[in-house]
Amino acid sequence: MKLAVPRYTAFFKTLLLAFTLLTTVVAKAQIELPEDKVQWKISVEQKGCEAYIVARVTMVPNWHIYAANLPKGAFSIPTKIEITKTKDFQVVGKVLEPKPHFEHDDEADEDIYSHSGTVVLKQKINILTDKDFKVNGVFSFQTCDDSHCLPPHEAPFTVTVKGCKDAAQVPVTNDIDSADQASADETDAKESPKQPNMKAIDKPGKMVKNDMKNKTLWGVFFLAFISGFAALIMPCVFPMIPMTVSFFTKRSKTRAEGIRNAFLYGGSIIVIHVLLGLIVVATGAGHILNELSTNVYFNIFFFAMLFLFGLSFLGAFEIQLPSKWVNKADEKADKGGIVGIFFMALVLSLASFSCTGPILGGLLGGLSAYGGGTALMVGMFAFGLALALPFMLFAIFPSWLNSMPSSGGWLNVVKVFLGFLEIAFAFKFLSTADTTMQWHLLEREVFIAIWVAVFGTLTLYLFGKLRLPHDSPVDRLSVGRTMIATLTFAFTMYLIPGLWGAPLKLVNAFLPPDFYAEAPKGFGGGGNASASDTMHAEPGMHEGPQGLLAFNDYDKAVAYAKKVNKPIFIDFTGWGCVNCRKMEQSVWGEPGVIEHLRNDFVIVSLYVDERTELPKSEQKTIKVNGRDFNVRTIGNKWTAKQIEEYKTSSQPYYVLQTPDGKDIPVGSADYQNHSDPVVFSGWLKKGLKEYKSMK
Repeated sequence: MKLAVPRYTAFFKTLLLAFTLLTTVVAKAQIELPEDKVQWKISVEQKGCEAYIVARVTMVPNWHIYAANLPKGAFSIPTKIEITKTKDFQVVGKVLEPKPHFEHDDEADEDIYSHSGTVVLKQKINILTDKDFKVNGVFSFQTCDDSHCLPPHEAPFTVTVKGCKDAAQVPVTNDIDSADQASADETDAKESPKQPNMKAIDKPGKMVKNDMKNKTLWGVFFLAFISGFAALIMPCVFPMIPMTVSFFTKRSKTRAEGIRNAFLYGGSIIVIHVLLGLIVVATGAGHILNELSTNVYFNIFFFAMLFLFGLSFLGAFEIQLPSKWVNKADEKADKGGIVGIFFMALVLSLASFSCTGPILGGLLGGLSAYGGGTALMVGMFAFGLALALPFMLFAIFPSWLNSMPSSGGWLNVVKVFLGFLEIAFAFKFLSTADTTMQWHLLEREVFIAIWVAVFGTLTLYLFGKLRLPHDSPVDRLSVGRTMIATLTFAFTMYLIPGLWGAPLKLVNAFLPPDFYAEAPKGFGGGGNASASDTMHAEPGMHEGPQGLLAFNDYDKAVAYAKKVNKPIFIDFTGWGCVNCRKMEQSVWGEPGVIEHLRNDFVIVSLYVDERTELPKSEQKTIKVNGRDFNVRTIGNKWTAKQIEEYKTSSQPYYVLQTPDGKDIPVGSADYQNHSDPVVFSGWLKKGLKEYKSMK
């Protein structure tokens, strides 16, 4: 995920990224699926000892796939038919395809080669056996429309090919003559409807680059791996490394047996965490967490949980699982063998829960909401791997144990440091509940004041000015502790101007919106709204992000747009949407964007997590992906509108419309593809130009 934040210290950046994933539930749920847009039908055409694996690919209107044979240097993801080779046949040449549609995207400065409608692809094979056989393979593609692309998709296939009596006489060749390509073109011309003229794709190259580089499971793996290491250096876990490794090496008859047992132990730790993730996925808890990401009770529960865990880390009390669970697992561990080793790993997981619980709980909640079941499983695997890795490495290289720092007061310092962070980020969940319910108890200035107090106290602690219950006396500060204390002091000083309206771009995504404040323009009377904006505010308007005047009701926005004859800028957003805050802070206020939003559009922000109940006459039930969706609140109403009209429920999501409520045909904008102010400004300009041509 691309984060629009300024350049700052690498350590602090990593820390913020890790805890963003651990403690922030991202309100995003993708409904569109590649297989719903593109249908594949695989068959075989055979004549003698030659055969073609034929793929008839049908795309829904306005969607396309990229060509199979792209020129060198093209960044698009090619459509592929990959066949598993066997001794029964030989794959000949490349995939045959009709001439693709060509388009040069001026904005991305890239050549686009694509297919739409229905297209026939062929892969030639030579049959080398007289017996019937099966051909197994995988087809893969990425599909896009004019506004966005879906993630790459692949699926396996199997077809049966008849044997050839003359197989022994088939020559081995890799050439395809021109007749083969002509045949493919002719077949497609007969079977495929005329392909529609496609518009230029909005920054496809950049979109693919962002998706492939930033939205992959590797990012999830990396952040979860960091979280595992954070748990590893907890006082409940770290001292167990030398004890456990020594136990394996001493009880094993040979070094090889000791290494094997340590690997079994590490593997068991991984399996335990993967099983935990599997339980969340199998029970549907991940989907529930995703749906509840802006639920007031869910967020209050998470606030209370993280706040209590933070107090526990500070030494106020210990959180432990029931001793019966640990004792039962310990009894099983005494039996030895593979089962005993597995239960030893279970004992570690249970006994260390007071330290790993807060990190693991945040990981389960964050990953299930961030990327669904797949991301959750990958994350849990990475977390378990980070915990297990030291046990396996120290078993292979036992001499490394001598170089390990001895456990002591430094471990408690790490625990207290994480405790302060847990408390600070706990208030993000309370803030989400507050803004969702519009209580105005935790407005922007109050939130910043709490963070100033938390990080200021942490600074005093790291400098040795405060001592907590489990701390050892501090005679002198280490260089590392001094540097971290200096960073927290600098961060505290950075936060203070936010009390007077400073934007705080570094952490703005975690804070309540700038307009959700006691003094939206800052105590000094600054801000982005002009006097003329405020004077001409219409009934139903409010001061939104960047001081821009906006509606919260779609019908009122349409009525006003007709009155002033301006297009409508629809902002599907959420009070608890982190990426929405990033866009509002880092894109909306930039030159070339804010002028258009202020002067050329009527803005309507539709909060999908607004909990105000609708009148009984407006409440209803609709079908979403075959499931009942109850429209009971204002947020439900806007969610239903987004799903029914645009087949997506992710935020932020931006659409341009004419004053009479018709979509301007320039596609949508979102965080993934339009977080660059230049790109967003280009999208707005394109919409204005199209709107003028429609008059």
